[in-house]
Amino acid sequence: MDRPAFRVNGFAVVISLLVLAGILAAIGAAAGELPLIVAGVVWVLVTAFVATGFTVVNPNEGQVVQFLGRYIGSVGDQGFQWVRPLTTRRRITLRVRNFETAKLKVNDADGNPVEIASVVVYRVVDAAKAVFSVDDYEEYVAIQSEAAVRHLATSHPYDSHIDGRTSLRDGAEVAEELTTELRERTGLAGIEVMEARITHLAYAPEIAQAMLVRQQAAQVVAARTHIVEGAVGMVGLALERLAAQGMVELDEERKAQMVSNLLVVLCGDRAIQPVVNTGSLYG
Repeated sequence: MDRPAFRVNGFAVVISLLVLAGILAAIGAAAGELPLIVAGVVWVLVTAFVATGFTVVNPNEGQVVQFLGRYIGSVGDQGFQWVRPLTTRRRITLRVRNFETAKLKVNDADGNPVEIASVVVYRVVDAAKAVFSVDDYEEYVAIQSEAAVRHLATSHPYDSHIDGRTSLRDGAEVAEELTTELRERTGLAGIEVMEARITHLAYAPEIAQAMLVRQQAAQVVAARTHIVEGAVGMVGLALERLAAQGMVELDEERKAQMVSNLLVVLCGDRAIQPVVNTGSLYG
């Protein structure tokens, strides 16, 4: 939709007006006092008409040009420019902008209430669409960002306990999905979403304590599983080394007792108090 508007360097137009003033002054001076006055009036009217087309375009700025309500193009070249007279220009910043959404309270894919917020980095790439496709492109981006974050939160769980299932805590995957969805939502408004990332993610206060206990229990179970696996390996290695070196002969009952004692020592969560068998004092 965006197309370049007719424009001329503003300084070239100013020089042309000065040259015209000189020509009219020469003609008026040669013709007499009255023609000189008429030439002056003509120059003032022409200058006033032409001056309505002067505009200054700042760096990283675009101007949407309209003539009597009709879109005639956009000006993106910075500097002192001249466009068609009697036109209206609306300035649109093309700078990279960012904002952070409010903390939203939504239910994740497992039905748990969570608080979530994100930061969105975007810029205008089509000034005409930003002006004519939506009423207020800034408000449009803000509302669409909130809708995209809500949809993302309801599509994934806060914490995934299944391999291959994406959770809200998977930062890179979630950020890519959110960015892609926002690009689809804001493209019609001439907006390019450069990046979108989750900046705040937490369980809602009413379930935060319960979910913390659940997470701690899961970590304890995982740690215990790892400890038991290591202890079984160490016990097997100890029995193999004793048998290979022939240090002691163990029957099945003594092996079972040794395995039991080693597992207690290796898997216990408290310090073990050794017991030394010194025999009877009253032999």
